[in-house]
Order: sequence, then C-alpha cells, then structure tokens
Amino acid sequence: MNDRLFNILLVEDDELDVKNIRRAFKKGNITNPLYVAGNGLEALEMLRGDEMPRSRRLVLLDLNMPRMNGIEFLRELRADPELSPTVVVVLTTSDAERDKVEAYNLHVAGYMLKPVTFANFCETMASLNKYWALVEMP
Repeated sequence: MNDRLFNILLVEDDELDVKNIRRAFKKGNITNPLYVAGNGLEALEMLRGDEMPRSRRLVLLDLNMPRMNGIEFLRELRADPELSPTVVVVLTTSDAERDKVEAYNLHVAGYMLKPVTFANFCETMASLNKYWALVEMP
C-alpha cells in the first residue's frame, strides 16, 4: 500500500491552516506523508534537496504568501526541467479570476478555495485523498 502513497508538500504560510490540514489528515485517516514549506522559496529548496522523497510528489499550494507567492513558485517550478512534471493543486482563499486563469495556464491539476470551517477542511481533504487514490503517477 505504501507504493500508492503520495509525498505531499503543503506550501502554506498560515499556521492555523497548516494545523487544520494536519488535523483533517488525522481525522480522515490520510496516511500520506505531509511536508510543510512556509513559502515558495522554501518549497523549491525542499523539492530540489533531500528533505523529501523525489517520487510520487504532490504539492498543495497557497497563492498568497510572503517572499515568493504561489504564482511565482509555479513559474519557477514549470521552468525547472526536473520539477516541471510535479502535480500541483492550488488551495487558496483567492477567488480572483486572474489567479485561477494564471494557475491553470501554469498547468495545475486543480484549484480549490480554502474551506472556512474545520468540518469543510475535513471534507476537502477527504475529497483530495480520493483523488490521490485514483491518480496514476510514477
């Protein structure tokens, strides 16, 4: 079963959201390893370094972050031949049409608005977990 797990990198600067996602993973019995970066620069460093496995990676990406925001991160990720195939799902508070269009133009697998309540966080993480279980990825 471990060969079906994704190594998930959560790129999120809001500690409360990080806690909610960790709690939602626990409540939903989501056993995928979860790594956390506080901004796009940290995330690129982790993806390029040895902090997480190099296979079966999925990035959950916030857009509004300091130092390097999500769109800047996506541009850098897609420009890197080794990292460009990385699957990215945007999880953000931004409902701006330009952010959605730009994210999809940078080949994200999905764009989801952050839930307001913890119960909705749990539902969202459960839905993503079902998605991960169905996706075929090397």
